[in-house]
Amino acid sequence: MKTLQDYIDKLNSLNFKDMYNGDFFLTWEKTDEELEAVFTVADALRFMRENNISTKVFESGLGISLFRDNSTRTRFSFASACNLLGLEVQDLDEGKSQVAHGETVRETANMISFMADVIGIRDDMYIGKGNAYMHEVVDAVTQGHEDGVLEQKPTLVNLQCDIDHPTQCMADMLHIIHEFGGIENLKGKKLAMTWAYSPSYGKPLSVPQGVVGLMTRMGMEVVLAHPEGYEIMPEVEEVARKNAEKSGGSFRVSHDMADAFKDADIVYPKSWAPFAAMEKRTDLYGKGDTDGIKALEKELLAQNAEHKDWCCTEELMKTTKDGKALYLHCLPADINDVSCKDGEVEASVFDRYRTPLYKEASFKPYIIAAMIFLAKFENPAQVLKKLEERGMDRIFR
Repeated sequence: MKTLQDYIDKLNSLNFKDMYNGDFFLTWEKTDEELEAVFTVADALRFMRENNISTKVFESGLGISLFRDNSTRTRFSFASACNLLGLEVQDLDEGKSQVAHGETVRETANMISFMADVIGIRDDMYIGKGNAYMHEVVDAVTQGHEDGVLEQKPTLVNLQCDIDHPTQCMADMLHIIHEFGGIENLKGKKLAMTWAYSPSYGKPLSVPQGVVGLMTRMGMEVVLAHPEGYEIMPEVEEVARKNAEKSGGSFRVSHDMADAFKDADIVYPKSWAPFAAMEKRTDLYGKGDTDGIKALEKELLAQNAEHKDWCCTEELMKTTKDGKALYLHCLPADINDVSCKDGEVEASVFDRYRTPLYKEASFKPYIIAAMIFLAKFENPAQVLKKLEERGMDRIFR
């Protein structure tokens, strides 16, 4: 049985000092030990909550959330993470703010941050926009803090951008770590990140990109599979190749779903839009070309329909390692004859993995809380120890 001291000891063995007062944009911008620190703190916070130990480290303060795309899991995970640490959450609804009247990013960022400790942003729809916007917000609040306008610089957590979905992929990774009994057991494991058919268009690239950008750091054999024409950002593929070379794993691209599934230990079949199409979509929205957007949507739906055979079936699952590969999905999945006629996964496969999928999703609040925790405290191991010594119950008994 693990104790909180085990997590504290692990944390004390890692070098993550540069995370203090920092932000979390992309997983590949963090060192291996910094990522392991996030996993360790996430597990520690979960251990504490499950053992009725209060993790409130803030008596007051705000967590600001800005979602420019729809969300269920990540929205509630961010709110849960803030609440776990003692922060209130306030959504920034741009339609009800002065942003709609032309207020600048710099002004908005400062006006919402007087008592904010963290800002979580999802901005994943337009190539070249989301991650850049997040950096603009950080630059604004950093300047605000330096100018004495803000008494603290809020930490920014990327809740999904056009390049990466770090909170999702880190939650996926922690789920894998628990399923396989530790990071040290992942070397040589085969992971298939594959495109799958969806009757909708325009799904972001950030999940497949985040997966290949992170999983290749663990010495795993990562295969990115998709039909020709469904490429991801070339610079992210390059990140994956370099990661694999450094970790002793491998990374390759395949245009055959069966090839990717064969002997795989982990499969992640999910739809995404082609990088080139997302670039075109961003350009059309920028020009306000409504007719062009409708034409592109029609074109992409027809293109998707040519690949309905890219589906996670019982037959394909039988070809995985011992026929028992771990099935992952960020949810919601397009389930055959449930949420759509034809989709990403057969209903029988999804139903068999429903409980593990929900467990996979349950790691996200703790991952987000850990990102905030490591940015806010110079000595997080000491803070965890103080919380234990304080001995305050989360639920009064």
